Amino acid sequence: MTSSDFVTNMQSRMQTQMEIRDEDKLYRYNGVLYPRTFRPEETFKALQNIEAREDDVMLVAYPKCGFNWTAGVLRKIIAEATGMKIESKMPQLIELYGPDVVKVLDETPSPRLLGTHLLPDNIPKSFNAKKTKTLVIFRNPKDTLVSSYYFYDKLPLHPSVQSWESFYSNFLSGDIVWGSYFDHALAWEKRMDDPNVMIVTYEELKQDLSEGVRQISTFFGFSLTEAQVQQIAEGSTFTAMKESSANSQGTMGNIIFRKGEVGDWKNHFTPEQSREMDDAFNKHLAGTRLGDKLNYQLYCQ
Repeated sequence: MTSSDFVTNMQSRMQTQMEIRDEDKLYRYNGVLYPRTFRPEETFKALQNIEAREDDVMLVAYPKCGFNWTAGVLRKIIAEATGMKIESKMPQLIELYGPDVVKVLDETPSPRLLGTHLLPDNIPKSFNAKKTKTLVIFRNPKDTLVSSYYFYDKLPLHPSVQSWESFYSNFLSGDIVWGSYFDHALAWEKRMDDPNVMIVTYEELKQDLSEGVRQISTFFGFSLTEAQVQQIAEGSTFTAMKESSANSQGTMGNIIFRKGEVGDWKNHFTPEQSREMDDAFNKHLAGTRLGDKLNYQLYCQ
């Protein structure tokens, strides 16, 4: 599938999704909500037939935790380390390719940059069997909620967002596409001892992107000079990615890359909502290794 074929296919699916009634836009698969046109059931069945490769570069993130930003960083790392340029207009999300995903990925040269928003138990089993290196990105839940609110409000993939209050309630209850933030966090928290899994937070990358590039490239076995590290970091700031998104993401660029700020939740949460999220975090993640890594007290209180 060429990038032109993919864009045409995406535009067709987007048009179909726009014509569906709000109440029919989503469906549940294994208990989790997904967009009907963009994540049909036959795609999920086809995903299980993907054959992983040992040199695959896998990126996983709960939606709006920095997936597209980190994918851009990984494209630059791979290009610098191997000389191989990965087509930026082709998505890294394996769920986006539809039922032809196996054929498309079989024809993709190594190293393949792949990604997903799926829970770890729903990722094709071959990736675990092949011990594929997997980078997982998480972001503090308050900023994730705000970013999700604006993203889903602008896309016809999802039912119309009625209000901040209703979206906040759905996010907190987990009644949202790709499921509960906390379910995803707890599932990956259990994998933190896996040497083939590396978890990095959005906030860590924002604080020191150069160090993030060093750690990520080392994890995947890519050798970079310090000059290459600095060049990648300087070209991969959120601002730089947003400015170049017109080429890589087209009209979706301004939707995918909105603010990229840490702490924007303070402009949206009421004191009561903030306390309610604090309680949810304490219930699910306080005292866990991932909870500590998210540094909730610094970024969310």
